[in-house]
Amino acid sequence: MTPTDLINIIGTAAFAFSGYLVGYEKRLDMMGVAIAALLTAVGGGMMRDALVSRIPQVFQHTDALVVVFATLAVSWLLHLERRRKAALTAAFITADAVGLAAFSITGAQVGLAMRLNLFGVVVLAFVTAVGGGMARDILVNRMPMILKTDLYGTVAIAIAALLYLFDKIGWNNAYTLNLLFAGGCLLRLAAYHLHWQLPGFQKKR
Repeated sequence: MTPTDLINIIGTAAFAFSGYLVGYEKRLDMMGVAIAALLTAVGGGMMRDALVSRIPQVFQHTDALVVVFATLAVSWLLHLERRRKAALTAAFITADAVGLAAFSITGAQVGLAMRLNLFGVVVLAFVTAVGGGMARDILVNRMPMILKTDLYGTVAIAIAALLYLFDKIGWNNAYTLNLLFAGGCLLRLAAYHLHWQLPGFQKKR
């Protein structure tokens, strides 16, 4: 198993769990929760593959599906949705940060494998990382996180740009992948807890 494969598994499980929590928050039934988890975990990858005219990986390999349904089963058996609200919020933000960093890397890796330029690598990383969450949020009538405050999509762009640079200078290896993964997670979590955000047009109150 390559470092990218491991990161992809971690990201899939994290996003499936965040989809599970959103489904619970919106009081969906079992089918609704499963759809929310699937959309979050594999939706971005399907959008990415459609952009590069490639059959979605989830249609050819069952690894992601196994991870998604295993995550749902464990979450349901442990009744993780019954934890206190503060604990659920922390779990959601952490899982979302892990998924964001992981899928930014796997999306960028697809672009690098196809020898795309910087813009192409960034777009594929961005779509892979945020596409599934956006589809889920639209489905449950919730404002997508990427449109809110705090650094979110910016993290995906930064990870992709750095990975592109590392690849060009010959630093694309297991060490730098793990470093980018950890750094992306920490940046997203720090942005949430410290309320870092990009400048906006709205007036501050």
